[in-house]
Amino acid sequence: MLRRAALIGAILCAVTGADGRAALLEPAPAAPPPRRVVSLNPCLDAILMQVADPGQITALSRYSRQPSQSAVWAQARRFPFTHGSGEEIVALQPDLVLGSGMGAAELTHILPRLHIRQESFGVPSSIKASAAQVTRVAALVGHPERGVVLNARIEAAFLAAAPRPGEPRLHALIYEGHGLASGPHTLMDELMRRTGFDNLAPRYGLKRTMDVPLERLIADPPQVLLSGRLSPDEPSWADRVLSHPALRTLAPHMLRESFPEQLMFCAGPVLIPAAAALLRARIDAEHGVSR
Repeated sequence: MLRRAALIGAILCAVTGADGRAALLEPAPAAPPPRRVVSLNPCLDAILMQVADPGQITALSRYSRQPSQSAVWAQARRFPFTHGSGEEIVALQPDLVLGSGMGAAELTHILPRLHIRQESFGVPSSIKASAAQVTRVAALVGHPERGVVLNARIEAAFLAAAPRPGEPRLHALIYEGHGLASGPHTLMDELMRRTGFDNLAPRYGLKRTMDVPLERLIADPPQVLLSGRLSPDEPSWADRVLSHPALRTLAPHMLRESFPEQLMFCAGPVLIPAAAALLRARIDAEHGVSR
């Protein structure tokens, strides 16, 4: 009992001060924003370029500079890049590293020992999760207000691409790389629904992103087949599908619409051109124009 009373007295003394007056508990000063930020993921690169000061960006991932894989390659080429090895990261002397996936996991054992802050991110499976990721990156680099602005721009893009009352919704299937169709409860599924397409993947029995059996496609073709090319010289998976002997008869009844594959890889600011591309595809499909 005496020990408890002494402990309470010590706490009260610390809070009120020696003269018995209440002491002001000053909040801890906010940590200064990072000055040297390294991103190891192309989707985080796209967000970082929107919410950080250019001088804060020490390096981006090498993938963001590749036109075949990135929707932001032109902007990314103004910044240095890294392959993401531990030695390379240490040499860059960052005070914040943004990563995702296995690369981030490998550095988890190295960076804390060097007192380098690391923040890891998952892959957003919804527009809401993407907005949370934007908010988090903006806060980490000390510019939360830019995250608010970017998320507002993304939402405005979806409002602009949404079908108006009375406009028809179209049944569609979207092919990602290597012929995988985007299944339900994925980011691409939500993008399609927000822009006036109903994803037929669940009707084919897909519970996730996976192959669509040709027999199901022949028996119940979508109104619109969405797919894109990685390069002008490389045929898309939709081109390969429609050239299949068993599917040639579907070509007059199933419109082929372009949706660049570079827009399928990331969320964040990439959702803005993705929404615009899906709007163009819907307008073309409504007018019977196949691309």
